[in-house]
Amino acid sequence: MQFGIFSVSDLTQDPTTGRTPTEHERIRGWIAMAEKAEEVGLDVFAAGEHHNPPFFSSSPTTTLGYIAARTERLILSTATTLITTNDPVKIAEDYAMLQHLSGGRVDLTLGRGNTGPVYPWFGKDIRDGIELAIEHYSLLHKLWREPVVNWTGKHRTPLTGYTSTPAPLDGVPPFVWHGSIRSPQIAEQAAFYGDGFFHNNIFWNKEHTERMVRLYRSRFAHYGHGAPEEAIVGLGGQIFMKSTEREAKERFRPFFDVAPVYGHGPSLEDFEQMTPLTVGTPEQVIEKTLAFRDYAGDYQRQMFLVDHAGLPLEEVLEQIEILGTEVVPVLRREFDSVRQAGVPDAPTHAARVAQAIADGTQGGEQGAPRRADAAPSEQGLRDDFDTGAAIARQAGER
Repeated sequence: MQFGIFSVSDLTQDPTTGRTPTEHERIRGWIAMAEKAEEVGLDVFAAGEHHNPPFFSSSPTTTLGYIAARTERLILSTATTLITTNDPVKIAEDYAMLQHLSGGRVDLTLGRGNTGPVYPWFGKDIRDGIELAIEHYSLLHKLWREPVVNWTGKHRTPLTGYTSTPAPLDGVPPFVWHGSIRSPQIAEQAAFYGDGFFHNNIFWNKEHTERMVRLYRSRFAHYGHGAPEEAIVGLGGQIFMKSTEREAKERFRPFFDVAPVYGHGPSLEDFEQMTPLTVGTPEQVIEKTLAFRDYAGDYQRQMFLVDHAGLPLEEVLEQIEILGTEVVPVLRREFDSVRQAGVPDAPTHAARVAQAIADGTQGGEQGAPRRADAAPSEQGLRDDFDTGAAIARQAGER
């Protein structure tokens, strides 16, 4: 199982000092966070993507390329790569290049994003969000698997005889997670292609997360990729730790109360009760995180948000230290001890290359649906999205 940290790249005033870090300070802080994550034995660092204040991460591949040069083992990922407003041709180029520079230590999480104004900034319409996610990923999937692409769609100009460069490292594209908080269509998309599904798991209750993961698992099996328990699932979470629960809550409460996403809403205690947020001791974080398996099943990646809401860098680094030295070793041991037989490991480039060689699909159609009646046409996928959304609605009504 993989453990790591992710960041949404917010620039938030420290409510205890009144000081807001500069963009430069936060960007350099990301580098320190990634280096600390590798130092203490974490597996993954994931960078968000935003194109508007109060966020700074408009070019995650640039940042991750720099981190790749300063680390040796850390997997470099994204908290969100905007599949809707980014050109899939540029995504194919940028992440294949990052894959080469990092020696294969890269995957990415595709998402629609939650900032409405970004769509017109990049010439798109937010009302086309789901259509863009379908069409753009259909093209990206082809670009990484076919040496010459001829393609026509609705939302970008056609491609004729196009070859994406560089080709994926070792003929195996970066592993793709499809990230969503609330959209069953994205879970359906992940299942259709046999890709990973990452549920943010920060703002919603466990019942919602359970429904989304269950939908993805069932549809993963429907498309012939394997049994439901073989599906690749990732979860988010948010933590803040001190040696006592009282100390943790006293320190974190000012940050929670004015946080740009959930501030001025429920109390810290109510939000902890309703969501996976854990503010307390390392032991409490371990206990609550282990309980994620009760409603998500065995899963492959657990990511933690540790730098949100204006927390100063020195405190963020302290959280990463505690996470890597006191929390994750226990989580690894406990999750491994109860994992069912047949549940696959978290994907790595080396393992996927070996599997592609064994399957005879290196440089070919790995990840394509295996059911004969599930050809990956965009109209067929739209129809299946409707089916998956209906299933999710019915599950929510029960």
